[in-house]
Amino acid sequence: MKKTPFDNKSGEEITSEALRLALAQAGWRYTRQREAVSRYLRSTHNHPTAEQVYAAIRRHMPSISLATVYKALQALVEAHLATKLPDASGPARFEWRSEPHYHVRCTRTGCILDLKQTFDPKLLEKLDPKLKDFLQQQGFQVTGYNLELLGQFEHD
Repeated sequence: MKKTPFDNKSGEEITSEALRLALAQAGWRYTRQREAVSRYLRSTHNHPTAEQVYAAIRRHMPSISLATVYKALQALVEAHLATKLPDASGPARFEWRSEPHYHVRCTRTGCILDLKQTFDPKLLEKLDPKLKDFLQQQGFQVTGYNLELLGQFEHD
């Protein structure tokens, strides 16, 4: 098997009861549609758009609407069970993993992969020890960061 710097693991399994509890704590109620969206996100590695989630779930749940999928994704993000990955040049993508980690994004296809590299909460200080203080003096409070490497995959 070829080794890559990418992490292709899905998020950990979650029971229906744990999903109910997490949604309730975020102010959302459990629905079978939200369960289906969470199950699909846990099963995929390709950081789908809402439309891709909708197309996949609609095969098993034909009556689901795109608006319901958007609300389910919003609920999962607010419950810290999923992450929304915005993209200025295209639709946002979603993933089950909510712990901090790094990504690579192909600017040609929009494909996003997780990197295996361990997340470093001190990376900003390593890049510039004065950056956070400088930003704070400007009235900006740093609450976290995302690192996404942009480029293009070579295709055969």
